[in-house]
Amino acid sequence: MLYRENGQFKTSYRADQQIFPIRQDRAAILLILLIAFIGMPMFASEYLFRAILIPFLILSLAALGLNVLVGYCGQISLGTGAFMAVGAYAAYNFQVRIEGMPLIASLLLGGLCSTVVGVLFGIPSLRIKGLYLAVATLAAQFFCDWAFLRIQWFTNDSPSGNVSVSNLQVLGMAIESPVQKYLFCLSFVSVFALLTKNLVRSSIGREWMAMRDMDVAAAVIGIRPVYAKLSAFAVSSFIVGVAGALWGFVHLGSWEPAAFNLNRSFDLLFMVIIGGLGSIVGSFFGAAFIVVLPIVLDSLPYWFGIPIDTALAAHLTSMIFGGLIVFFLIVEPHGIARLWATAREKLRLWPFPH
Repeated sequence: MLYRENGQFKTSYRADQQIFPIRQDRAAILLILLIAFIGMPMFASEYLFRAILIPFLILSLAALGLNVLVGYCGQISLGTGAFMAVGAYAAYNFQVRIEGMPLIASLLLGGLCSTVVGVLFGIPSLRIKGLYLAVATLAAQFFCDWAFLRIQWFTNDSPSGNVSVSNLQVLGMAIESPVQKYLFCLSFVSVFALLTKNLVRSSIGREWMAMRDMDVAAAVIGIRPVYAKLSAFAVSSFIVGVAGALWGFVHLGSWEPAAFNLNRSFDLLFMVIIGGLGSIVGSFFGAAFIVVLPIVLDSLPYWFGIPIDTALAAHLTSMIFGGLIVFFLIVEPHGIARLWATAREKLRLWPFPH
């Protein structure tokens, strides 16, 4: 682009620098989707689907929902596992109590029920924030754990709180094999990731980020804190609720309230922090870190032929895992997504940085 400055004509490549990276990012996303939808079903093993890919996709979706609330709106939540449980049990009740209820409708209605609960527990965010808000959302975790364990109506009169689903179908097609479950989850994650990406770039997304950066200044310029915070809780809870329903229906098949306990909430929060706050791709990086790393650490003694006790291996895995989390938080507080962005920028300019 040619422009004039101080009587001299100069050339700017700012437009090219904005257009070309966008085209390259779109091409990279398209390539990843092609590999995910076509390459993985052809070459991945059944173990890879069951142990890694399906949990990774569902937890990525849950981390994506939590990132909307924590990363983009700046509202800390420790009750994500509870919202996952609400989505799972609500979808289960829609499925077993309404004859002929489509599977996708059950999952989405479970997300809507989670939205209602999330907004109710998000109301305190209008008055409190920080650690106090984290404690308020932690109350949702304990309340939901108690409700799904003690109120038998939620579990269709199951005394133990254990429920199960089977014969999953979509448009008459069975969802039984690991490949079919993987493609089903991948379709959900792709759609929600696209919608979330567009949502955070819209006006409501900018309101969330304004509330995150400085809520008082955001209110001064006309942003309504009530609408911004509650809408963030609603969107986040909906996505997390759908992820919880997928976790119960597709991954577990049979579950109890302990499947969505406090550890699940902490795992999701670690995913968001390690992957990158306020980053869509960071949710996927964080989920991959949480899902893959423990499996790799558990397998290392067998790969190198090191005799080690099972209990000791489990403790070493937890210690190494925690140490790596602290390492990432110290070295790169903005998460793996920032490391990836830095590396990608250097590769784009290599070998001529100027």
